[in-house]
Amino acid sequence: MRLSAEREYRPFPDRARRNWAQRWPELPAMTRALGLARGARLLEVGCGRGRALTYFEERLCPRRLVGLDVDAALLDEARAAWNGRGSLELVCGDVRAMPFPDASFDLVVDFGTLFHISRAEQAVSEIARMLVPGGLFVHETWVAQLFSHPLHLLRRRVLAPWAGTPELAPRRRVCLWAARERVG
Repeated sequence: MRLSAEREYRPFPDRARRNWAQRWPELPAMTRALGLARGARLLEVGCGRGRALTYFEERLCPRRLVGLDVDAALLDEARAAWNGRGSLELVCGDVRAMPFPDASFDLVVDFGTLFHISRAEQAVSEIARMLVPGGLFVHETWVAQLFSHPLHLLRRRVLAPWAGTPELAPRRRVCLWAARERVG
């Protein structure tokens, strides 16, 4: 049975208060707590309107900065908001079948996309494929998603889509975020 498009992807509304909270307390705290390195090749999956990408450009000075999202309209908004700040690649694609060669990134960041798509395990395998050995996959925890989207999360019953991907070993867990390191 094929899942309907609505169950495959549902965009989130653009909320100013949520954007502010992500930009100021959340991103700086996450960056410090997980010790995210500057100068990495960085991919944000499910980047949407690109709110976090501007922070990454300013604070982490990535060698390569890529935002991936399945929604072309949201990527258009991200492109318009970017306004020539630096080098940015915005790619329309599905996190479950990314158009990048193996080991393309040092850091992959996900702000909850895996909790909101079907077949999240497939996306985690793709993320592992994208990372160089020693690279980091940084993601929100189930608790962070519970605070942000309680009804949606409980309805989908997604707990740990990365559990079946042993090449992503737990490295650090701090409050609402976790980092997994690509081994082997």
